[in-house]
Amino acid sequence: MLLRTTDPFRDFDRLTQQIFGTTNRPAVMPMDAWREGDRFVIEFDLPGISKESIDLDVERNVLTVRAERVARNGDWEALASERPRGMFSRQLVLGDNLDLDHIEAAYADGVLRLVVPVAEKAKPRKIEVQVNASDSGRTAIEA
Repeated sequence: MLLRTTDPFRDFDRLTQQIFGTTNRPAVMPMDAWREGDRFVIEFDLPGISKESIDLDVERNVLTVRAERVARNGDWEALASERPRGMFSRQLVLGDNLDLDHIEAAYADGVLRLVVPVAEKAKPRKIEVQVNASDSGRTAIEA
């Protein structure tokens, strides 16, 4: 005898999978971002992805991260398949105040870490006020 339980949220789950992605076709890769002084740090969770399958592109001020988790091949029978497979992609629009020519990228323990420095032109700076010695004692008023 086969006993089935009904799931009243099955249709809702199907709808959300179509909109937000499924385990086979995820919509986005998880990300954290924060600022540390004069640099921004962005981390993407990409467990089980080889470094060779990660592709980073910057065009104008859009950063694109692509990665692929390849499905296993061979003579085997899947018992459970909950980890997403296939191509992942994420685009970030970065501000003009960042130095996109000096982005650093590192991948360790399934986390892709990008460090984006703030551009020199966007850093706060002091402006020295100069006093012209020849004009310091005169007041010019024209009538």
